[in-house]
Amino acid sequence: MVDQDSYRSPARTYLERLALGTRSLSDRRQLLGMAEQDLSFEQVHAELGGGRVVQDDPASASVLRRLELAYGSQPLAPPEVLTSDRSGRVCLKTMPPISRTPLAPQPWTTSPFKRIAKGIQLRRGTRQRRQRKRSGPEAPSQPRWQMVGSIRRWTLVILTLAQSAMAAWYMSTVLPYQGARLLEVVELVLFALLFCWVSSGFWTALMGFFQLLKGRDRYSISASAAGDEPIGEEARTAIVMPICNEDVKRVFAGLKATYESVQRTGYGDRFEFHVLSDTYDPDLAVEENHAWLRLCREVGGFGRIFYRRRQRRVKRKSGNIDDFCRRFGARYRYMVVLDADSVMSGSCLKRLVQLMEANPDAGIIQSAPMAAGGTNLYARMQQFATRVYGPLFTAGLHFWQLGESHYWGHNAIIRVEPFMYYCSLAPLPGKGSLSGEILSHDFVEAALMRRAGWGVWIAYDLPGSYEEMPPNLLDELQRDRRWCQGNIMNFRLFLVRGMHPVHRAVFLTGVMSYLSAPLWFLFLALSTTLLALHTMTTPQYFTEPMQLFPSWPEWHPGRAVALFSTTMTLLFLPKILSVLLICIKGARDYGGSARVVLSMIIESLVSMLLAPVRMLFHTRFVLMALLGIEVKWKSPDRESSDTPWREAARRHGGQTLLGIAWTLFVLWLDPLFLLWLWPIVGALMLSIPVSVMTSKVGLGLGARRIRMFLIPEEARTPRELRSTRHNVRFAQRRPPAPGFIESVVNPIDNALACAIGGSASWTFGSH
Repeated sequence: MVDQDSYRSPARTYLERLALGTRSLSDRRQLLGMAEQDLSFEQVHAELGGGRVVQDDPASASVLRRLELAYGSQPLAPPEVLTSDRSGRVCLKTMPPISRTPLAPQPWTTSPFKRIAKGIQLRRGTRQRRQRKRSGPEAPSQPRWQMVGSIRRWTLVILTLAQSAMAAWYMSTVLPYQGARLLEVVELVLFALLFCWVSSGFWTALMGFFQLLKGRDRYSISASAAGDEPIGEEARTAIVMPICNEDVKRVFAGLKATYESVQRTGYGDRFEFHVLSDTYDPDLAVEENHAWLRLCREVGGFGRIFYRRRQRRVKRKSGNIDDFCRRFGARYRYMVVLDADSVMSGSCLKRLVQLMEANPDAGIIQSAPMAAGGTNLYARMQQFATRVYGPLFTAGLHFWQLGESHYWGHNAIIRVEPFMYYCSLAPLPGKGSLSGEILSHDFVEAALMRRAGWGVWIAYDLPGSYEEMPPNLLDELQRDRRWCQGNIMNFRLFLVRGMHPVHRAVFLTGVMSYLSAPLWFLFLALSTTLLALHTMTTPQYFTEPMQLFPSWPEWHPGRAVALFSTTMTLLFLPKILSVLLICIKGARDYGGSARVVLSMIIESLVSMLLAPVRMLFHTRFVLMALLGIEVKWKSPDRESSDTPWREAARRHGGQTLLGIAWTLFVLWLDPLFLLWLWPIVGALMLSIPVSVMTSKVGLGLGARRIRMFLIPEEARTPRELRSTRHNVRFAQRRPPAPGFIESVVNPIDNALACAIGGSASWTFGSH
C-alpha cells in the first residue's frame, strides 16, 4: 500500500522550489498552497500564467510570473527590454534591432598562374567578371606620408641588406674553407637569412629609441588631432568582445571596468558594448547569461551592453565579427575590438574615436596594449619585457610603416563601412591544413583595408590600453602553435593581386617569426656536421685537377669571437637602449635605476635559457603545419597556474635528452667547440627546471615585493586595472552561478534561460 503522505508529485516539488526563491511572503504562501493541490505541470503553468495556455510549450506561459516572483518590486529589466516576441512568449532582449547588411567575401586566387589564366579568360570573354551587388565606399586621397614612408622603408632595406652582406662575408672568413664547400655555402645562406632577421629588428628598435627620445614623430597618427575635439552624435562606436569558453568572471570584470571608465568621459552615449559569445560549454553559457544580466542591473547598462551567443559557430573569431557586422554593423561608424582579457580606459577609447574623426583616410588605428596583471614569475618577466622593450619596437614599426602598419586583432578601432565591404574573409582554396578558414585574420584584414585605400596605423604613444600575458611558458607555446599555423597559412596570400608591398612584407615577417626557428636549428646542426667532417675525415688539400697549391683548412677563433660579439650586440643593444631611455626619463615607477638594470639582466639570462627551448617547439610547430597535423584551437588558460613537474618532464623531456646527447657527441669530437655550443645545449638540459620555476606564482609575488620586474601599471595601478581586480574578487565571493542542470530544473533559473532564449529558446525551454 502506497503512503499518500510520502508521495510527492513533481509539480509539488517544482512549486516548493519556486516558493523558496520568491521574495514576497504572501506569494510564498500562495505557492505552497498550490503545492498542496494535485496539479499537473500544465495546470501549474496555466495558473501562474493567468490562465494562458500554450499548447506546444506550456512552461512559456509562466515565464513572466516566475521572474516577477523572484525579483519582486525591483523588476528584472526595463519594460522595453523584458517584453514579448511575435508569438507572445516572454523574452529578454539582449541585442539591439537588426540592421542587416550583406557581406560578400571575395574568393582568393593565391596562384599567380591561375590569376594569369583568369585574366586571359576575362579578356577573351570566356569568363564573366564577378560583380558585387553594391558599390563599396571610396577611400579619400592619400597624403604626403606615403612618399615619406616609401623613403624610410627603402632606407631600412638598404641598411639591413648591407649589414647582412658584410656579416655573411665575415662569416665566410671564419669557415675552414672560406665558403668553398657545399655545406659551407648552405651554412652561409642560413647565416645570412638569420642575420637579416636580427638586423631588421635592430634597426627597428634603434629608430624607435630615437623616436621616443625626441618625443613625437610629426607623421604619427596621434599628432593629427589636438586632443579634445568633441565627438558628434553620429560617430557611434561599438565595443565588441568576442569570447569562447572564457573565464566568465574575468571577462565581465574587465568589461565592467571599461564601461564605467567610458561613462566617466561624458561620452558614454556614443559607445555601445557587445559581448559576442561562441561558447559551446553549456555551463559557461548559462553563467554568461547571468553575468550579462547582473552587469546590466549593476551599472544600468540595459540598451548599452548587449550579449549574443551564436548558434552556428563558423570562422572562429573572424566569423563572429562578420556575424556582428552583418546584423548590426550599419548602426555604427566605428567598432573597437577587444580580447577576452582586454581592458581599455575611457580616455583611450575617446581618443581613438577623435583620431578616426580627424583622419578620414584611416581604416584601422591600432593601440599599443600594455601587458599587466600577471602574478607568475614568467608572466611578470614577460610583461616587464613588453613594457620596457616593447615601446621601442612599436615606435620603430610606426617609423618605418606609418599608415601601412600592423593590426593585432584587438584593442584597435576600425572604420566599419570599408571593413564590412572589403575585409570579409573567404576561405583559402585547396585541401589540407593550409587551406580553409583563415586563422590569423588580423594581418589579412589589415592588408585588405590597405589594398582598398585606407590607412592602417599604430598609435604607439596612446596610453590606457591593457592586456594580459600567458601565465607560463607552456601556455605561451600553446598560443604560439595557433599563431604559427595561422601565419604560415597567411603566407599563401603573399602573391595575391593588389596587396601593398608593406603587407606582403608583413606576411613574410609573420612566417619568418616561426620559420627562423627551424632555420636556426638547421644552422646549428650543420655547424656540428662540419665539425664532425673536419674531425673524422682526412682533409682534401687538392680539390681541383692540375691544382698547383694545396687548399689548407683554416680556423680563425678570433674572427668567430668578433662575429659572435657583433651578433650579441645587435640582439641585446635594444634592451640596453630601452633601459637607458627609462633611466633618462625616470625609473621610479620601475623600482629605480638599479632594479630596472638588474631586472633587465635577469630577464635577458632567462630569455637566453628559453630561446633554444622555443626554437625546438617552433621547429616542431612548423613541421606539424606543413605535414597537415590539425591544430587544436581552444581558448588560452588565463589563470595564474604553476606548471607541475610531471607536465614539464612530459613536455620538455625530449629536449633534455637531445641536449645531453648533443653535448656528449660534441665532447667526443672536440671539447673546445662545446664552448660555443654550450648556451644551446645547456639551456636544453635545464629546460625542465627552468619551465617549472618560472611558472611559480610565489616567486612572481616575491619578486614584486622586492620591486623586481616592476612596471608602472604595478607601481601606480590605473583605475581601470584596480576596478578589474576588485570586480574579479567580488565575483569570486558570490555564490557560484547556476549551471546547465539548474537551468533545467530550477523554476527561476529556467525562466531566465527561457526569457533570454526568447522564441528561439534553448533546449531546456520547458521545465
